[in-house]
Amino acid sequence: MGKSFHFHPIFCILIAILTTSYAQDCNTYTFSNNNVYATCVSLPALNSQLHWNYHPTNATVDVAYRQTGVSTSQWAAWALNVDGSGMVGAQALVALISSNGSVQAYTSSVTGYATGLQPSGLSFGVPRITAEMVNGDVVIYATLVLPGGRTSFNQVWQVGPVNGGSPAPHRMGSDNANLLGRVDFSTGETSADGGNVGGSRQRRRNTHGVLNAVSWGVMMPMGAMAARYLKVFKSANPAWFYIHVTCQASAYIVGVAGWATGLKLGSDSVGIKYNTHRNIGIALFALGTLQAFALLLRPKPENKYRFYWNIYHHATGYTVIILSIVNVFKGLDILDPEKQWKKAYIGILISLGVETLIFEAYTWFVVLKRKQDDDKIGHVSNGYTQSA
Repeated sequence: MGKSFHFHPIFCILIAILTTSYAQDCNTYTFSNNNVYATCVSLPALNSQLHWNYHPTNATVDVAYRQTGVSTSQWAAWALNVDGSGMVGAQALVALISSNGSVQAYTSSVTGYATGLQPSGLSFGVPRITAEMVNGDVVIYATLVLPGGRTSFNQVWQVGPVNGGSPAPHRMGSDNANLLGRVDFSTGETSADGGNVGGSRQRRRNTHGVLNAVSWGVMMPMGAMAARYLKVFKSANPAWFYIHVTCQASAYIVGVAGWATGLKLGSDSVGIKYNTHRNIGIALFALGTLQAFALLLRPKPENKYRFYWNIYHHATGYTVIILSIVNVFKGLDILDPEKQWKKAYIGILISLGVETLIFEAYTWFVVLKRKQDDDKIGHVSNGYTQSA
């Protein structure tokens, strides 16, 4: 007789879960109320789906928006933007999941970035809206009266946390920032990135992040290392000074460009507050500008005020470096990119840290050896003078 094979129960459960998750795409998903929809699309982010039945005779559409992987104390929303694209102007269907698992469904007209998704009427009729939570998915059911006889609209969707029983701001990662597209209820055609507004804003955010990470977060520390460790070599004088100035000036120029993009992003994000990141950025710009002026006011080495200038210059420089690194991590938390970006920056910092330890040890070795050599020369000179 051949051997029979028996699967471990946990293995069978895993197979069942994986099979279910892959099988329940938008075409095979079964709704708890047994509703059947003629058209569905899997939206390109956040594992969400849109199902609908279009009724041309009365210009209405029955929709079911499904957001997977939702927990309690979260909200999910799907919206049409009738006259524009993106968040502002969106006419939203909202599902608010409380901590006990109950779901509240309502409509909300988004008039600005400071929205709290308060209940309000929409610019078109919504005679019916309900929502439910089933096996970690929230589904919003609604009937929409399409405005102006149109069937094609920009759409947005989103998910976020609930704080104190009210919707709180959603995350600002790449997934959450690109949740827009276009849908035609008549033809069933959909497209991603309706009007490219969100994509354009995300590119500005990425540009802001890259400019500041490279300038304040990498070039500034490298410029400081050049000043501290190159000048220990006598042959590197005055080359170390020009390398230091070039590196720091380039970092400042690139950093100001990144700071300016941050100001623009801040003005476009009214109501979305990143106070700590913004305040550190302002402080860095101010301290960096002071350092630039300090270069013009640098006393000559023999000047009696050079000692105090050195204290100011070094203290301000190291403060800028510390704040820069802190703010890069603050910015990464806001952008919420893929994990490898934060890991890459941590790797760069570790590399700079290891190099700093090696150069610091070598610098002290050279300085102490020179001191010993000078002491020997002085001792020999004193002995020669006394014998003479």
